[in-house]
Amino acid sequence: MELSLLLSMAGFALAMSISPGPVNLVALSAGAQYGFRASLRHVVGATLGFILLLLLMGLGLGGALSQWPMALGAIHWGGILFLCYMAWLLIRDKGEIEAERGAPPAFWYGALMQWLNPKAWLAASMGMGAYGVAGGAGQVVLFTCLYLVICLGSIACWAYAGSFLQQALLCARRLRWFNRVMALLLLLSAAYLVRSS
Repeated sequence: MELSLLLSMAGFALAMSISPGPVNLVALSAGAQYGFRASLRHVVGATLGFILLLLLMGLGLGGALSQWPMALGAIHWGGILFLCYMAWLLIRDKGEIEAERGAPPAFWYGALMQWLNPKAWLAASMGMGAYGVAGGAGQVVLFTCLYLVICLGSIACWAYAGSFLQQALLCARRLRWFNRVMALLLLLSAAYLVRSS
């Protein structure tokens, strides 16, 4: 395997994993509200959820779904509704720091987010189309393993960045504003997806 191909794979995985998107915004918010360690469940769940999607795309899921456009439409619109639901949760959060604040996003929440995230579907289908399928099963596995490491690190960076905001967000008013900004960003993502459909 050529080094240039590996670097190209890594560059694609990094660009798609670290760029802003719903999963990364939730990681940032979880890090800010609950700390880095508590947000790792979401980070690991989102990473493994995406890696499963990526691997299945490499094994033919994309081709199978192209036979059912209604299924792709349902995934697309389900993702938009899920983004709106997450935004609603952030908007109605009072920003009160309490012992009974609630649990940070769970492992399964992160994994489900990826399956409802149109950005994840796009990254998985484009990535496997460009780097995986043409090279055979070995290249599909290599690309998936490389993506696993990069995706985990990228989402963790967002959660870690959020944890630095924790001290600044101890004030309920600031936390409410932070949550509303995150909600607005999620709604903008949803609006973009509506426009592009």
